[in-house]
Amino acid sequence: MGSKQIAQETFDEAVQENIAEFEMDPEEAVREAVQQFEAQGVDLSNIVKAVQQPASENGQRQKHQILLSLDSLGRAVAESALPLLPEQLSSFAAQCREQLAFRSLAGHNGAYAVVFSACQLASGHRDLLLQAFSTLAALLDGQPDLLDSAGQELLLRALREHREDAELTLAGIRCVRNSCLKHEQNRQDFVKGGILPLLTGAIVRHGDSADVVRTAASALRVMTFDDDIRVPFGHAHDHAKMIVLENDGLRVLIEAAKAFTANSGVLSELCATLSRLSVRNEFCQEIVDLGGLNFMVTLLSDCMDHPDVVRQVLSAIRAVAGNDDVKDAIVDAGATDLIVLAISHHLANPQICEQGCAALCMLALRKPENCSVIMEGGGALAALQAMKAHPREVAVQKQACMLIRNLVSRSRDFSQPILEMGAENLITEARAAHRDCDDVAKAALRDLGCKVELRELWTGQKGSLAQ
Repeated sequence: MGSKQIAQETFDEAVQENIAEFEMDPEEAVREAVQQFEAQGVDLSNIVKAVQQPASENGQRQKHQILLSLDSLGRAVAESALPLLPEQLSSFAAQCREQLAFRSLAGHNGAYAVVFSACQLASGHRDLLLQAFSTLAALLDGQPDLLDSAGQELLLRALREHREDAELTLAGIRCVRNSCLKHEQNRQDFVKGGILPLLTGAIVRHGDSADVVRTAASALRVMTFDDDIRVPFGHAHDHAKMIVLENDGLRVLIEAAKAFTANSGVLSELCATLSRLSVRNEFCQEIVDLGGLNFMVTLLSDCMDHPDVVRQVLSAIRAVAGNDDVKDAIVDAGATDLIVLAISHHLANPQICEQGCAALCMLALRKPENCSVIMEGGGALAALQAMKAHPREVAVQKQACMLIRNLVSRSRDFSQPILEMGAENLITEARAAHRDCDDVAKAALRDLGCKVELRELWTGQKGSLAQ
């Protein structure tokens, strides 16, 4: 993807030039403009790649369809025409959901102010407010910067006032989630405004609604993200602690899982959130004590053919295995065989291979007894097969190398069997192919008893060599 950016107007002018000067038909003109800009390294992900539509009968002024819909919505809002708002909101929201480029163009042309005003007008009209919030959620998707403090206050107030209404709660939480993805300040503002008890409360209050439980769990997880590149240090860890210690988050999530034993989508979301909350030893232990490990193992067994679910469960097991006592509980629950099966069953999936190797790596760390179980279950062979299947995936190579090292570091008797599986060549190749693998690969080779040649790198200074 290109790194350069252009304005929508620049793209539209190029399309019109292709039509006027080169007599291209509209579709051809758009394709040509796309090729021209992409050849120059321009990122067109936020550009509407279509010919503008006439805004009036004489056709003198042209606009894209999303802006025509925005204009119609804006007029209805300005005139406080409540009977017209449902159709206008529905039309605008549908176009926003089509693609980010439509949302981006609308956002740059004042859409947030219009939709926010629609939300204010809809206050007191339940069905209209539901539609307005759904439209706001669609607009904010990928555009969290649009939300302002007034919008935050409106959402928090609505979630408090309509906490018994599952549909309005769901629509409000979607707005919150979309506005907090990749936006640290919005996260901090919402947490200070009291969003965490509203989210956990929604899960408890509407525990029979799969959509509410899944979306609220997802919103809780977003509060623990550190994904805003504009902020050097976020509050992800603090938010995770607040969810657990102040809002009983672990119990809320695990209790919610009991109502959806046959719904892999909800259980996968709950697993993903639990993994983000496993930031302390005592939290990991609490997840086991509350029955979280049992539902993870059952979910992994029952949903082995669903790669997204498998990946989330493996990530959660990896997270809770940070506690040494929990490592033993995981092994005792028979999870190691399931993890090995997951890697083998989804050998073509690099994310599952990475998470599976990482989970086994954590279980093997400082635990010779667990290493024996992993070896007997074929864990080393599965890791080496993953390395062979994904030679270009540095994450897979690193996790597999670390697993091999953990297996032999305190159990040298495993070195020869692992070497006979072809480990030395695979690890050596990983070291040569990936600079980020150098340290872990070298450590694995040494602990396997292999001769390790130091790699010398020229530092750029005369007489200076670095390992």
